[in-house]
Amino acid sequence: MKEYELSMKQAMDKLAAKEISAKELVSGLLDRISEKEPQLCALNYVCSEQAIKEAKDADERRAKGEQKSVFDGIPAIIKDNICTEGIPTTCSSKMLENFVPPYSAHVIERFKSLGIITLAKSNLDEFAMGSSTENSAFKTSANPWDLQRVPGGSSGGSAAAVSAGYAPLALGSDTGGSIRQPASYCGVVGLKPTYGAVSRFGLVAFASSLDQIGPFTRTIEDAAYSLNALYSHDRRDSTSIDMEHPDYAIGLADGVKGLKIGVPKEYFAQGLGEDAKAALENAMKKYQELGAIVEETTLPTFDYALGAYYIISSAEATSNLSRYDGVKYGHRAKDYDGIVDMYIQSRNEGFGPEVKRRMMLGNYVLSSGYYDAYYLKALKVRTLIKRDFDSLFEKYDCILSPTAPTPAFIAGDKSDPMQMYMTDIYTVPVNIAGLTAVSMPFGLSRNGLPIGVQLIAKPLGEPEMLRTAYALEQALAPIGAPTFKGGEQ
Repeated sequence: MKEYELSMKQAMDKLAAKEISAKELVSGLLDRISEKEPQLCALNYVCSEQAIKEAKDADERRAKGEQKSVFDGIPAIIKDNICTEGIPTTCSSKMLENFVPPYSAHVIERFKSLGIITLAKSNLDEFAMGSSTENSAFKTSANPWDLQRVPGGSSGGSAAAVSAGYAPLALGSDTGGSIRQPASYCGVVGLKPTYGAVSRFGLVAFASSLDQIGPFTRTIEDAAYSLNALYSHDRRDSTSIDMEHPDYAIGLADGVKGLKIGVPKEYFAQGLGEDAKAALENAMKKYQELGAIVEETTLPTFDYALGAYYIISSAEATSNLSRYDGVKYGHRAKDYDGIVDMYIQSRNEGFGPEVKRRMMLGNYVLSSGYYDAYYLKALKVRTLIKRDFDSLFEKYDCILSPTAPTPAFIAGDKSDPMQMYMTDIYTVPVNIAGLTAVSMPFGLSRNGLPIGVQLIAKPLGEPEMLRTAYALEQALAPIGAPTFKGGEQ
């Protein structure tokens, strides 16, 4: 197998057996990036020299028997809203186009302590606001399965990179589905951890009560190993859960016989495409064949989740992005008349249309006279959604759902913001309730595009969720490699 074809576990095993060196692995992946990136536009920055140096260091440690961990020498791609000391972190925004952080996020510190190498920073929707990676200030990323289609968003660059073979592991951030939806579009595994299980220190904030860092991988087994690398307590994040985490790779093969899986009837409502509906129904049948108990159930507040999400997330974004004023750091306009005009011009030039749209919505729902009517009501709906899920998890081990209503769409097809927002309809309830969820490939659509299904579990229910997902994955034929059809962009 070539370097870009290896899963993370396969690469770990080959490094341990000294069948491949970290330098050979990194060099092979950099060659893959050089070959495909002109078409894909998935990356904002490639750390070639640094990655080669870190790979050589990993090889020296392994030769001496002093490797940092089983992950030592594994390359990873990092979403460009996660701070990396000495490496640009732009959030794909003109506002932070020249920003180089003086510190690293907790997850990057954790990766360094384990010997995981930062290979590149990936493109995203500006400040993680979007569902297609069309809102980047720098470039529009493409889907490796069809270069005319979007890779999803906001973590579309990371999803496309793993799908294209740039690295066996990538990090994204998930505020309302920004890991799982692009994973579905690009035919990879995308996992949104329990809120608080992974530190948010060093993640450029979008909506602080919803944001969560998580991994993209090629397999469920790789996702389990990724959680072993990511999960740790961080005193700098007040929401970080202080607990001993299990080894998430243990028990994957225990099967699903006797497990109860619920499928809310609301998921079959109008708007679910035929390909996604067929995938969901086939997944239900497959689980029954594997010995699980699959039942139809109900999630009464499902229809209110999307509206509540966009009110809450926009309100929090308004607060978080207020720091970008042209004074301390970030873009400052060259021409302005007084300090107030400097604020206005700097933000007008630095932020793109989607960020401005959400900040305007956030200011509106927080304004005097509308706070109670919109923001406070959305918080009450959030409580009801969480209660509904709590009730479901008293009966079921996991909830099965579509990840997205359709396969990846053609770039430019969803210029109406409301159409774009609807692509997150199955993913946002998870963030609102602070749950964990994973999207995994479940075959191809009628026109040869990946389709994903989503498994949802209670907070800290990752072991049961991964076990359930692994059983389905092992029962399926692999979807194959991306086709890169569609020609040059």
